[in-house]
Amino acid sequence: MDAVFAVFALIFVLFVALGAYMTVKVVKAAKRGVDRTITQARRSVEDTTLRAKTFYQPGSAGELAELRLSLRTSMRATQDALHAGVAEDPSLQESLDLFKRLSAHGHELDAELRRLERDPDKAGLGERLPVLRERTAQITKSADSLRWAARDRSRRFADDDLESLSTQIDIEAGALRHWTKDTPETAPPAGTPTASPQPTPSTPTAASAQEPTQPAITPPTPQPTYPWEKQARPESTT
Repeated sequence: MDAVFAVFALIFVLFVALGAYMTVKVVKAAKRGVDRTITQARRSVEDTTLRAKTFYQPGSAGELAELRLSLRTSMRATQDALHAGVAEDPSLQESLDLFKRLSAHGHELDAELRRLERDPDKAGLGERLPVLRERTAQITKSADSLRWAARDRSRRFADDDLESLSTQIDIEAGALRHWTKDTPETAPPAGTPTASPQPTPSTPTAASAQEPTQPAITPPTPQPTYPWEKQARPESTT
């Protein structure tokens, strides 16, 4: 009895532990979903703000906003392209690792540009803009190069696969259209009129000369003789 009770208690504890584990997993998944949604919303709001600043803030402040927007757009597009491509082409993992190193420089530059947006020294900001512009162009150029290389590789694989598939389909289509007709080789092609055989003229004299004369009364058919039979003696006539 005690053993049965211990088994039921163990099963109950296992169910409770499994329920707690599943609850924690669900809560973590929900938290990740909420965090992802909040991050995307915050990113969208910040991008919209930067886009607006490029229009209504002239001078250095507007150029800073434009640099930040260009940097963020290029980095995000490259990140999405590499993450989508590495799932189908594992060889892009090295490119993704390079992009992670490039992202560190991108985050550092974006943080610096954000700080300079609140800097009251507009004169010093104007002096630093050429350097910031060059760094931004260098990072975005590298990101764009990785993104377009990954897309070209994916498109090349798709073109090769399509070309191979088209060749196989052409071969299969040719095999389906290949059949033989059971027609004699000497048969004229369809649509060619055939001449009816002409009767051979014959003269009555030629026909009669070739055909033997039939007697009026058919003579008796001679019986075959065999070597072991005695020959019949001729009958005497008187």
